[in-house]
Amino acid sequence: MPGLNRPDLPALIAAALGRPLPAAAHIAVAVSGGPDSLALLGLAASALPGRITAITVDHALRAGSAAEAAGVAQQCAARGIPHAMLRRDGPVPAANVQAVARAARYGLMADWCRTNGAALLLTAHHADDQAETLVMRLNRASGSAGLAGIRRCRDLGGVMLVRPLLGLRKAALAAIAAADGWQAVDDPANHDPRHDRTGARALLAANPGLDVAAIADAAAHLADEAAALDWAADLAWRGRVHTAGATISIDAGGLPAALVQRLLARAIAGLGGTPRGGAVARLAARLAAGQAGTLAGVQARPGTVWRLSPAPPRQRREKMS
Repeated sequence: MPGLNRPDLPALIAAALGRPLPAAAHIAVAVSGGPDSLALLGLAASALPGRITAITVDHALRAGSAAEAAGVAQQCAARGIPHAMLRRDGPVPAANVQAVARAARYGLMADWCRTNGAALLLTAHHADDQAETLVMRLNRASGSAGLAGIRRCRDLGGVMLVRPLLGLRKAALAAIAAADGWQAVDDPANHDPRHDRTGARALLAANPGLDVAAIADAAAHLADEAAALDWAADLAWRGRVHTAGATISIDAGGLPAALVQRLLARAIAGLGGTPRGGAVARLAARLAAGQAGTLAGVQARPGTVWRLSPAPPRQRREKMS
C-alpha cells in the first residue's frame, strides 16, 4: 500500500532490549489472530526470515477459540511461517479470568521457548494498550511501579519477553495487517464491559482531547523513573534489610516513601505473598504510625526495625483495611 509506514522491527527490538539484536537468535512471535499480532508477525517474517516461529495459545475459554487458533495456523502455513499451537488445560476460572489466562499464556509460551531454543518472545502490545493500562492503574491508585505500565522487556526465566511496538498506534498496525492480506479476528473479550480495560478503552475513545500517544509516552517516562527507583531499592535492600529464617527485618528510617514501599513489596514477595501497590502503601503508613498489619499472608510488626513473617493461618484470611 503506497505511503504505508512500515517500522524497522529489528531496530525496535534492539531499542527495547537496550542492546543489539543477536544475529542468529531464534525468535518466537505471540500471535492471537488479532490485527496487532498479525502485523507484528508479518513484520517479523519480512525482516527476520527463517528465524521466527509464530505461537498461538488456545485458552479454551469460549466457543470458537480453537477455530480461530486453527485459522492462524492455516495462514502461517500458506506463507511458509513455522507455527506452534499451544492449549491451556483445566477448567474455566471462576474469577479473574483475564489474569488467569494471561498467566497461563505466558507460562505456556515461555516453556515452549525454553524447550525449542527461542531466546526472544515478541508480543504486539502497542501505544493504545499502554495508554489503557495507565488509565486503569491510575484508577486503582497504583504506585510508581504500576504506573510504569507495560514494560518494553522482561525476563521470563531465561526467555526475554520483548514488546517492540509500544510506540506504534493500533490503527497503524491494523493498516499493516490489512495491507499484508492477513485475515484478522476480533476477540469478543475486547468488548466485554466486565473487564476494566474495556472501560478504559471506551473512555479514551469518547474523549478525543486525551492524547493516547502522549499518555503512552508518559508511561514510558514513568518506566524509566521506576527503573531508577528499582536500582536504588537494590542498594537499600543490601544495606537496610536482613533475613533470619522466616523473618525479614527492614530499617526504613529516613528512606523516601517510594523506596520503603519497594522494600516492603519485595519482602512480602520473598515470604510468599503477592502484594499490590496501593495495599503496600497503606501497610507502610500503618507501620510508620506504629500499627501492625497483615497483607498477602504476611504479618508486619512496627518498631525501630520493621519485622515481617508469615502470618498465622487465621490472619492470612484477613484483608488490609
